[in-house]
Amino acid sequence: MTVVAYVVGVVVLAFGVAASIALHEVGHLVPAKRFGVRVTQYMVGFGPTIWSRRRGETEYGLKAIPLGGYIRMIGMFPPRAGDDPTKMRVSSTGRFSQLADEARKASLEEIQPGDDRRVFWKLPVHRKVVIMLGGPVMNLLIAVVLLTILVTAHGIPTARPGAVVASVAECVKTVEEATSNPSCVGAADTPANAAGIRPGDEIRSINGEPVTATADVGRMIRPRVGQPTDIVVVREGAEVTLTATPILNTLPAYDDAGQPILDADGTQRVVETGYLGVSSAPPFDYEPQPVTAVPDILGQGLVTTAGAMVRIPERMVGVWQAAFAGQERDIESPMSVVGVGRVAGDVSAGRLDRIVGESWGDKAWFLIQLIASLNLMLFVFNLIPLLPLDGGHVAGALWEGTKKGWARLRGNPDPGPVDVAKALPVAYAVSLGLLVMSALLIYADIVNPVNLGG
Repeated sequence: MTVVAYVVGVVVLAFGVAASIALHEVGHLVPAKRFGVRVTQYMVGFGPTIWSRRRGETEYGLKAIPLGGYIRMIGMFPPRAGDDPTKMRVSSTGRFSQLADEARKASLEEIQPGDDRRVFWKLPVHRKVVIMLGGPVMNLLIAVVLLTILVTAHGIPTARPGAVVASVAECVKTVEEATSNPSCVGAADTPANAAGIRPGDEIRSINGEPVTATADVGRMIRPRVGQPTDIVVVREGAEVTLTATPILNTLPAYDDAGQPILDADGTQRVVETGYLGVSSAPPFDYEPQPVTAVPDILGQGLVTTAGAMVRIPERMVGVWQAAFAGQERDIESPMSVVGVGRVAGDVSAGRLDRIVGESWGDKAWFLIQLIASLNLMLFVFNLIPLLPLDGGHVAGALWEGTKKGWARLRGNPDPGPVDVAKALPVAYAVSLGLLVMSALLIYADIVNPVNLGG
């Protein structure tokens, strides 16, 4: 059943990603057709075509590698000044110029008689922007719909009094021992591990005293060195009484400002305290919110996503070290679609119940949240003003509008369309960088995946 549940989670996420990609391309397709541009292909995926059907002048299909999609519009790039669009040929000698000419030729070779005004490059600037923003805006709309359902029907997590076990240390080791040999082979169990305390247990009382906050756990355990202590936890809806005997732990002393407390001889003072071997967090419930709460939550999500996007280059260093040097993967590390699929499978299989919840409803809501987050990421990512991303085409159209507006103000002739094809070397460099980054992330997600604590 665990294997089946894992596969279900992966399939649900894959369907959500595929649907998001398909709708992204619909966001480009609909305005392109509405503005009269001839669209020859609508494809979900890359690589060999596994299924396609022609409807009217457009071929609709699925390709073998479901990691993106595209629509093909005729005349994406304008011909060189003075060239006949119907007789375009590659004549440049420089490598970069050849790339631009080849792209122009491919862009214009599908033009048929009567298509003169159906090419993309002849559209007014505002229509180019609408077409290219259609995809990212569709991802934003998907995220808004999913977040609205999530926030109003399920709610957002709200902390309540108490303490839930977040993690349990397996064995007792000094910092030096743990650094040199992280294995617990031959080491003594921590009191919590020996008593059978598990992540996800909600601590109700310690030695008969109710626990109302996470700070209570440390306060109650510290004075009970060597004393068997009853700990009542709630596990799977039932109260369970466990007995643990805290051990002595010696720690450096700090004052309220975080400064070391020194003795008269200048050495740092130490304190002796009871040690259980757990970390705890507040329990939470989901509280449905009104629709009016959605814009603020959406704004926070966009800011968080944009911040994470900006930090990706520096975090790739950690991904490389995790993949090839065996270092622990940062919990905030970027992930590929393989890593996200693995998370979806773990959630569905119950390996992250302490984070997500145990019911199928909780798991379904988490997957919805995951798909909404992916769509926010696609929205922000595609707005980056670099080819081949949508934001690169938008930037080209806006630059064209700026040049034309400036020419009108000065009474100069229309400068014509911006030749975006000249930026293709940048597009190829960006594509190569994205390909290398994707390969590294996929490899890291296979050999050293992000551990969410399941």
